Amino acid sequence: MYKFRILHPSTVTRLRLQPMMHGLVGILFLFNAIGAYHEPHPSYAMSGFFLVLGLVSVALPFVLRRFRNFTQVNTMARVFQAFACFSGSLYFLSHSKPDIAVLLLAVGIGVAYVGYAEHKIMQPAFAKLDMTGITLPTTFSEKLFPWTDLQNAVVRNDLFTVDFKNNKILQLEILDDLPATERDTINEYCQGRL
Repeated sequence: MYKFRILHPSTVTRLRLQPMMHGLVGILFLFNAIGAYHEPHPSYAMSGFFLVLGLVSVALPFVLRRFRNFTQVNTMARVFQAFACFSGSLYFLSHSKPDIAVLLLAVGIGVAYVGYAEHKIMQPAFAKLDMTGITLPTTFSEKLFPWTDLQNAVVRNDLFTVDFKNNKILQLEILDDLPATERDTINEYCQGRL
């Protein structure tokens, strides 16, 4: 059995969407600040809370890459944003605005889901080759691709390329530093199984 670390297949897509997601949640919080301010008896504390949280959420993508522990900061930001959505939902529900409360509840559930998915994607991912096939990570679990479904599998130039019989190709970046002898051994093993 061979096992090596790879870049998770969904990582590139998620990293492109993170700034947009933080920005959209931040804009929602800024609208909540306006909504909390424009009431018959405005709550300046809640308005200020949503204003600060909105500005921080909008600015977060620009400073997030500077943190050494990127994944922990991103996960904590998602947790705090989801908590703020849930507590904001309760606030607007207590002030007779159920439409805004339901919207915040839905956004909170969505942000919590996105945070969990990003947390799972940022965990180390491994490609495993054994007698049954190639096991690759998915968003929440792993998927086994049997050797009978594959046309070719090769490791070359720090890329693991899997060619399926249905004309689909999957290329994954290898994070481990594989010596040339180990790469040749993996390629010989793959050719022997196909």
